[in-house]
Amino acid sequence: MSEPELTADELRHLERCLELAGEALEAGHAPFGSVLVSGAGVALAEDHNRIGDGDPTAHPEIALARWAAAHLTAEERATATVFTSGEHCAMCAAAHAWVGLGRIVYATSTAQLLRWRAEDGVAAGPIQPLPIGTVAPGIQVQGPVAQFTASMRALHARHARP
Repeated sequence: MSEPELTADELRHLERCLELAGEALEAGHAPFGSVLVSGAGVALAEDHNRIGDGDPTAHPEIALARWAAAHLTAEERATATVFTSGEHCAMCAAAHAWVGLGRIVYATSTAQLLRWRAEDGVAAGPIQPLPIGTVAPGIQVQGPVAQFTASMRALHARHARP
């Protein structure tokens, strides 16, 4: 996939995702963060990974999908974008699709994460690492964004070697 062309505002949303990923790491969780943005470009909700609390499904993308289901109309969900530090896993991509959210923009890919985990001696997760388009083929996806690779790599290296 080629490098996506993003606006300055979209890049700021991704930067916020990286900040949230850092907050997650500092709180004892895996470094992932996500921001839900309306079709008008307004940040509506954000969260970071919370799996360190014992729930392996406490991914920020799931939290944002649930928030969107509770607070937005179907039309608002369809025009919203989820910006995220890492490409959705299959569980999160499915939640995104079931709720009817729009576009996904991610800083780093699952392929990058798998490579980093292998380099750090960390086992892959318990589910098949499928691309978003395989799980939810109707969703527009953009990523990875090269300018965030080094920062995300550093966060994941810190997570692998606490």
